[in-house]
Amino acid sequence: MIKGFGGIFWRTKNLEATKKWYSEVLKLDIENWNGTVIKPQVGNETIFSFFTEDDSYFPIEQQVMLNFQVYDLNETIKHFEQIGVPLAKKIEISEFGKFIWIEDPEGRLIELWEK
Repeated sequence: MIKGFGGIFWRTKNLEATKKWYSEVLKLDIENWNGTVIKPQVGNETIFSFFTEDDSYFPIEQQVMLNFQVYDLNETIKHFEQIGVPLAKKIEISEFGKFIWIEDPEGRLIELWEK
């Protein structure tokens, strides 16, 4: 029945600052309608997963966590270092891939994943 995700939508306290941050830090082309279209590519996966209310994988006060799949995590880390965005947690490597985390301007933890 489900073909795929149609979008991710949330409210923000400072729309212009949030748009600018996601554009500069994650290089998302935020358009004048306040969003962007990320088209699926071969090898890209979208995970839909539940966590218990007390799971500590991401902050308990944060209801939703974004996870972006990246081409090259090392290049992503270099980009963050160049623009002064610190990692929120050290790189983790598992059977699922490599992961890093950063925080957006409103403190939301964002996971970046190289499969």
